Amino acid sequence: MASNADFKDRQFLAVIGDEDSVTGLLLAGIGHITAGADAQKNFLVVDNKTETAAIESAFESFTERKDIGIVLINQHVADRIRHRVDTYTAAFPTVLEIPSKDHPYDPEKDSVLRRVRRLFGE
Repeated sequence: MASNADFKDRQFLAVIGDEDSVTGLLLAGIGHITAGADAQKNFLVVDNKTETAAIESAFESFTERKDIGIVLINQHVADRIRHRVDTYTAAFPTVLEIPSKDHPYDPEKDSVLRRVRRLFGE
């Protein structure tokens, strides 16, 4: 069970996705850049040229930050780092896979739904 201290300072969403998804979420107001010399963004735009290592690095960075409560990631992007997404088990930040305009959502690939199915013995 998570204590209040585990999530009380987690006030931001992070997003890793294609340009349309990230732009839409930024327009909705989730964008944030930390202050200081080592400024960190809470979003990463992924395209065909983005290296898998950059996606993994952003995923690791977002899941280690103490001010992020939810990490949204396009499912087709999560597929590129599926081993990282599937092995992530922490409650906070929560990782949610979302569809994109060009790639439909496949519930069979979703790591959260697979965990829920295992819990219920399906």
